[in-house]
Formats: sequence, C-alpha cells, structure tokens
Amino acid sequence: MPDVSVVVIVYNDADRLPTAVQSVLDQTLRDVEVVIVDDCSTDRSFEVAQQLAAAHPERVRAFQLPENSGAGGEPRNAGIRHTRGRYVMFLDSDDVLEVNACRNMLDAAEESGSDIVSGLCVRLHKDTRNQKRDEWYSWLYSTTRTLESVTELPDLFVWDTLSTNKCYRRDFLIEHDLRFPKGMFYEDLMFIADAYLAAQRITLIPNQVYFWHVYERAAVKSVTNRRHEMTNYAHRLEIHRRIDALLAERGLTELKLAKDVKFLKHDLVLHLRDLPFRDESYRREFAELSREYLAGIAPEAYERVPAIQAICAYLLQRGDWDNLIPAVDTLINRDKVSSPLAEHDGRIYWCGGHFDDAFGRSVLDVTDIGYHEKPVNQLFLRNQLTRYQDLGGAVSLAGRITNPLGVIPPGARLKGELEFSARRRSLQSFHFPVGELRHEGDAIHWAATTDLTAGLRPLGIVDSIWDVRLRLEVDGVRTTTRLTVADTELTGSLPVRPRLTRMVADRLQPHASAKGHLAFRLVSEGANAERMQELITRGVRGKPGTLAKTGYRKAKALRKKVASGDNKLRAYHEVFCRLPIKKRTVVFESHLGKQYSDSPRAIYEEMRRQGLEFEAIWSYSGSPKDFPKGVTLVKRWSLPYLKALAQAEFWVDNQSYPLKLTKRPETTYLQTWHGSALKKMGFDQPALKAQTRQQQEEQQRSLDRFDRFLVRSEHDVHTLAKAFRLKEKTLLRVGYPRNDALVRARQREEELGRRERGPLAAELGISEDKTVLLYAPTFRKAGGRHGRFELPFAVERFAEQFGDRYVLLVRSHYLNHVVLPPTVQGRVIDVSARHDVTPLLALADGLITDYSSVMFDYALLDRPLVFFTYDYDEYVHEGRGTYFDLLAHAPGPVVRTEDDFHETIKSFEKQTLEYARQRAEFVARFGEYDRGDAARSIVDQFFAQWSR
Repeated sequence: MPDVSVVVIVYNDADRLPTAVQSVLDQTLRDVEVVIVDDCSTDRSFEVAQQLAAAHPERVRAFQLPENSGAGGEPRNAGIRHTRGRYVMFLDSDDVLEVNACRNMLDAAEESGSDIVSGLCVRLHKDTRNQKRDEWYSWLYSTTRTLESVTELPDLFVWDTLSTNKCYRRDFLIEHDLRFPKGMFYEDLMFIADAYLAAQRITLIPNQVYFWHVYERAAVKSVTNRRHEMTNYAHRLEIHRRIDALLAERGLTELKLAKDVKFLKHDLVLHLRDLPFRDESYRREFAELSREYLAGIAPEAYERVPAIQAICAYLLQRGDWDNLIPAVDTLINRDKVSSPLAEHDGRIYWCGGHFDDAFGRSVLDVTDIGYHEKPVNQLFLRNQLTRYQDLGGAVSLAGRITNPLGVIPPGARLKGELEFSARRRSLQSFHFPVGELRHEGDAIHWAATTDLTAGLRPLGIVDSIWDVRLRLEVDGVRTTTRLTVADTELTGSLPVRPRLTRMVADRLQPHASAKGHLAFRLVSEGANAERMQELITRGVRGKPGTLAKTGYRKAKALRKKVASGDNKLRAYHEVFCRLPIKKRTVVFESHLGKQYSDSPRAIYEEMRRQGLEFEAIWSYSGSPKDFPKGVTLVKRWSLPYLKALAQAEFWVDNQSYPLKLTKRPETTYLQTWHGSALKKMGFDQPALKAQTRQQQEEQQRSLDRFDRFLVRSEHDVHTLAKAFRLKEKTLLRVGYPRNDALVRARQREEELGRRERGPLAAELGISEDKTVLLYAPTFRKAGGRHGRFELPFAVERFAEQFGDRYVLLVRSHYLNHVVLPPTVQGRVIDVSARHDVTPLLALADGLITDYSSVMFDYALLDRPLVFFTYDYDEYVHEGRGTYFDLLAHAPGPVVRTEDDFHETIKSFEKQTLEYARQRAEFVARFGEYDRGDAARSIVDQFFAQWSR
C-alpha cells in the first residue's frame, strides 16, 4: 500500500500532463503512486496518460471517464475510488507539486494524527517574464499549527478553499463519503467545506507544497478566467447556497457571517468588475441571479467590508443600475469619485433615492470617508465619455465630469486640455485644447475635436499603447481625470504617421483599458502589415532584441539598486561622510519630516530673529507645503538629504534621524525630543526588553548619537533619560523651546489681566463670544469601517448640546486622520492639518486629552484640562504601561464615558478654580525648567558665534 496517492486530473492537456506527473515521480518521498483520470479528452491526453502508465507500471495508473463531466469534480471522485494509498492528494494537469510536498505533508499527518494537512500554495504567473509569484493567503501558513476544529480559524474555512494544496487521510474521505459535486464549477469550494467541517483535526504547515500555474493568455481559459460566462456565476452562487445550508444545518452562524464577508469582498467583486464591459441582457440576468442570494447575506457583513464593496452589493440588490455602474467604476479605480454624492440630514451619502430605507442609509453613508472635506485638486473625478465619433483623421469626443457636492462652483473659471501619453513612462505626450466646458446639472460637460493624425506622432514599436487624460483647471487649480468608456461605442481607427516607419503601424485603434478607460493602440492595416509584424516580433525575440532588452533591464535594475536603502546607506557612509563638514549648516527635522513645527521650529525661528548667518536645511516627507521660505528643502531619505546630514555641523530634531546613519564626530546632534513621558519609553518598554542583545545594541547606538538631550523637568531625567540610557553630561536642563510661547502667553495674560486670542481665532472663523476647547488625543491604531481613527464621542451630539457656547477644535495625532460630518461645521473644526500644535494650545480656553504629552505643555497656561480616558484599563494595563498613575495626578477631571464627559463640559467654567492647586503642582513636577527662554538659551549656547 503506497503512503500517498496523487490524483491527477486532465482534460485536453496532453502537452502539460507529463510535467505534472513527473513532479509526483520526483518526490523525495518515494512510496507515492499517481492515479491519472482523463475527463474524456478529445486530444491525445488519455494516450499520453497510458504511455506514462506503461513507462512507470508500478507507480502510474491511467483511467478515462466514459463521457466528459464538464468540470473537475467527477474525475477527482473517480480518482478517489481508484486510489490505494493511505493518504490522498489532488493535482491538476497544468500544475506541479513542490519536490518535498508529499514527505512534508505525510510527516505532519503522521505526527499530528490529522484528517487533513494543508500547506502553502504558490501561484506562478507563467505568462510573465519572471514568472511573477504570489503566495495563496500566506498569513494562514506562518507557522505549524494543529486545529481541533476549523471553527478555531474561520479564515481557513473562508479563504483557503482549494482542494489541491492538501493531503487527506483516505479512510477519512471514505468514512464521510466526501465527494466533489458533479458537473459544477467551483467544485473545490463545496468539497473543502464538507471536509473542513467533518475533520476532527487539521494541521497547517508553513512549507510550499503546490505550484498553481496561471496562464492569462491561454487560448482555452480556466474557470477562474471565464467569469464573463453566466454559467460560471450561476454555479458559484449554487455552490455558495449549498455551503450556506450546510452551515445553517450545523448552527455555525459566526462561520456563515465570515463567509458572507468574504463573498462581498471577493466572490461578488470578481464579477462586478466585469459589469461595465457587458451588455444589457447580461446585466439583467446577473442582477436576477444576485438578488435572491444577496437577500440572505447578513446585514452585519456589510459593516465589515470596505464601503464601496457594500455600496455595490446594495445597489445591485436594489436594481439601481444608474448608480451601480458608476459605483463599479470606483470599485475598479479605488480612489475615483464616480457619484455626485448627496447630502441628507447633515450626512453625506453615495447617492440619493434610498433615504426611506434605514439599511440603505447605513450602507450608503460615506461621511466618514471625508469626500466633503477635499478640494477639487484632491479628488479623482469620474469623467464618462458620452461621445466618440471618428471624423477620419480627427476624433470628436465629449463627456461628463462628476461634480460631487458642487465642489466645482457655477461661477468657476474652467479650462481644460486632453493629454495623449504613451503608457511607457518617460516617452512623449501630446496635448489638445478642450473647446467646450460648462456646468450641466450635477456634472461638467465638455467637448473637443482632436486631429490625432496631424497632432500625434508616435515613435512606433516602443509606444504601442496611448492613454488619454483630461486635465481640468478650476480657478487655476488643476485636477486630472481619465475618460471612462462605459457604454459609449468605440468604432473605426485613425490614420497615424509613426516617426520610425509606417510599416510598423499606420492606424490608431480605440479600446477600453482593463480599468475601463479610453486608450488607443497602434495597429497595422497595410498590405504587408502581417509580414512586417512577424519580422518585428522575430527581431524583438531574437538576439538583437534580446541584447537590447537585456541592456535596458540592466540599466533599470542598476537605477533601482542605486536608489535602494542599502545603497543609500553605503553612499552616506562611504561617499558623503568623506566630504568636508560645511560650517554654519544646520539640518532641522520635526516628526520624521512630516511637519514644520515643535522645538526645532522654535530654535530655527530664534536663530532668524537674532539675525544669525547660517544655512538652514529642513527635511520633509510628503508635501513641502507650509515649510518656510528661504531655506533648503530636502526630501527625507533622498540622496540630497543624506548628503546634507553627512556635511552638517548641527542636527536638530525632535524624534530621530534614520537609525542606521552614523553621526560624524564633527557634527553636534541636538535632540529636543517631543514630549514628557506618561507612557513607558525606550528600554523601559516590554517590547524592547524582549529584544536580543544585538537588537538592543543597535538601538543604543542610535541613541548614543545625541550630543545634547533637552529636558523640561527632573521627571524627564528619571524617565526619558534613564529609558534611553543617556549620560548626565548629555542632558540640557533648559525646558522645551516650543513651550516658550506658552510661558510668554501666560505671563502676558497675568500682566494684562485678560486673554489675547490673536489672529488664529479669526482665521478659523471663531467669534469672540465662543469658548474654544481643543481635543488632542494620543496616537491610536486606525480602526472602524473606513480604517480611520474614530472619535470616542459623537461630535453631532456635542455640537448640538454645546455649539451655542463652545467651538471644539479637533487635533488628531499626526499619524492619525479624522473626518467630521458637515452638520458640525463652524462648531467643530478639524485642525489636524496644521503643522504646529503650539498656536492651537495658546488659543484654546481648555484642553481635552487622554494620555497625550500635550497635557504637560498645556498645563503651563494654567487653564482647565479634561481627561477623557475611555479605554484607560486597556491602554494602561494591556499596553506598554505608564510611569505614574494618571488618575491620581491628573490636573483636571478624568472621565470614562461620553455622558460623564458631557456633564464635565457643562461645569467647565468651575474647573479654573477647582483644579488650580493640582495644575500648579503638576507644572512644578513636570515643567520646572520651562521658563520661556529655552530657544534663546540654546541659540546663545551653540550658535551665538554665528552673528553677522
């Protein structure tokens, strides 16, 4: 009796069958048999199978079904009946097994006693030059583990629905009469669902076991590449219904919910993406099939998938084609806004027309995505082609650009141009004016006639595909759109004159790209076109073409290699660090280059105020907008950035320059840090304590670069300095330069006997009679349906209850992002985009925070603080821990619930006196060195000699 029987099924695949069988014969486990089952092929497949059996009589047997079954299920069932091994595996004729697959799976099965052993499947895209590979749900296979039930790991049941990357105990298959459904596509899904639920033990191993060969360009498409066939979709739904019934019968509601989520995220999306390219009859049949099945999807599943997937499923079920097809455009092009949107009761919805349906409102509500907050240049707008007319050498085009929530106002100055650009980067592009632009309902209508024959001159050969974009200017602000073909018919082809030769191509043919956008392809229609194309293809694939392509690839690889992280580090240490230090040069950085803010900004501005002569270099990541004029800006991690750091006399930052950059002895590193510590830091964190000695030494080397470390209290000395293992001589007890403004604001308030708001309040539109509260929480991991930080209280309720007296400023952590609904406009204002928090602290009459270090800074103003610690136990006890008990030392009320928070805000005015003593004690303990002269002290100590 063999250890393992591998069932190889084949249908009209004579050429590839030997390779599949050989991958079994070559297994390092020798006691393996091959059972070939031919599904009544019309080619030589069974003949090849018989030849293989004759060549390996002891190891290979071949069988043929009397008639074609139409799918892969029945051949596998027949194969199971003919197997003799203790374990069974399945292999398709166009795939192969990894050479150790049988041994690794058998060992795991014998050791664990499992009914099923599953390993990692790797998809190899055989049509690509380097055979691109992707691992099939690899997170399931990160380590060896054994499950007593599949319910322990719902993701396994839901996502790994293959039958082929698994090894089954044969007695288990026979005992439970496990069979594939006959004559149905997606037979794997049903079989593996039955098997998972029947198995008393399942083992997962991290080894690669199966190579799934993907042939996108195959003449005969696989089932997964024939989604346009309605039978394909009908079979998928029927299989899902059967699995749903199986789960319902067993009362596995959580597994059913997980499967519903997967259906909305994956199965349905695969078919929805094809809808824009299908005709009306196909769409009607698709909707009819979908409607009944979607009615059985749990409403909770819609909450667990990205908004656009839920929106498409809902609109499909409701038969709302006018809104569904544009929504699918966004499904295909993730960031595109393809709907005009609708505002209703202060919320933003994907579309109108379903406000009477509570479930529909919840699905279509896109307020939290924040479309309403974005200016036109940050929106990728749908531009639907409404006219395509071939005029001979020219083409007449027209379209409608979506205008969501009227972001393009009626009186705006509009200007546009069409850009035709070669898809290959760095090649040429051509521009044509858009002659007509006007508002038309909830869209912008445009029209243009472009003489492509005269105005577009491709090279030929290397620029065969041309994409079209419409660049729209709205009052001087530019946004770029792509032309969505939708149902517009593209006919004919245009004459064109390539610069190389017309023998290569002589026509431009319109087509819809894979994402549904208008594009043109160079084609040949001349008498010798076919012969010339054959010669070109031969040349490209021959020795000259190979040499040219090899040279190009080497150049591309070299460029990529030069720009890699490792080579940048080599350039820094081996090249830039050998250049001379540039005297009077300072590289400033705040929050990893994300902001122009904090103490580095305060020091820089004090140096400018004193009129010192020096070269200021600021690093930035993202946009350089809002950084100061008159400085050199360098993008973080770019070569100019590394060169600037290598040659700078001073580094000034508040977090850390890249950890692997060694600081030269001639460079002085002023580390201003970015806040006193409540949360444990550095080597006091459990995660760092658990690191290896080598990892800790590497971390310590980066910290030892600090020549001076600013502290604002002895608390910093006992926490931050100790956690970073800093020497006493490194510490600079001068306070935080960023807090100088806060100390001066309090002193001026005491002198005048009143508070001066300054220009920021007017800039934000805050009236004099409103009290300003600032909500500034610490960093939170993004969550929620849209993957954003969610406020712990309802801002609509806050605005309704307190909006007549207070304006709430919301400042999220710089690594988080928050979206406010339009209903709270003017009463709740998002100020997260402002680089520097200090002016906001100075403006606020009170601070609401949780564990953020802004508490230490704001306390210097001697104004009320409220601590909304809704997740205190989790944050303090399950996180990295704190240096002191906030509940015992907070200089203001600590609340846990939204109701308590509201009650505290109602008595806000009383807190000024009620917590005065606690605030004074808090400042004395945590801000003793903040005297208002930190920036001047730093400049006098390190830069005074640079005066003009």
